[in-house]
Amino acid sequence: MNETVSVRLTTNRLELIAATLNHVCAELEAPESLAALLNAQVEPGWPPGEYDRNAQEFFRDQLKEGGLSVVGWYGWYAVRRGSRSHPSVLIGAGGYFGPPGEDGVVEIGFSIMPTWQSYGYATELAEMLIRNAFTDIRVQKVIAHTTPMNLASCKVLEKCGFNYVRRNEESGNRLYEIIRNISA
Repeated sequence: MNETVSVRLTTNRLELIAATLNHVCAELEAPESLAALLNAQVEPGWPPGEYDRNAQEFFRDQLKEGGLSVVGWYGWYAVRRGSRSHPSVLIGAGGYFGPPGEDGVVEIGFSIMPTWQSYGYATELAEMLIRNAFTDIRVQKVIAHTTPMNLASCKVLEKCGFNYVRRNEESGNRLYEIIRNISA
């Protein structure tokens, strides 16, 4: 696992770090190992929300299979940048379910630690994931799914410019999408 790639994006308050195989393996082993790689505190209770062990193992397997060429198309760690008085803290995770398919679609997801919710971090993370996806000319549409009960995620998606498309009859989940602005 000798990786040399480091893909980072920045927002007003966050540094987004693309998960590599080293990151995900360290994360699965112990949060302290991930903290050292990210140079950030990892709070008790990590991982947040739907970013659970199954998601981590999915990302690990995809990164093993795809290698360095798929780094940035799966998980991203959201680190709140530190200052002199406050250390950097891993506050959430987000990312894609893989590179764009032949149809030009990518799906995003995100989870924020409970203590960091309601401060706009999910919106900041989602907006950067959308912008980053559209830097790839293959991406024509970004989609997201959420449950109707997850009002916070619905609100984040709407703030980010997603349009509600439909409800999945089987799962009950809502589908949202943003289509590439071709005039830009």
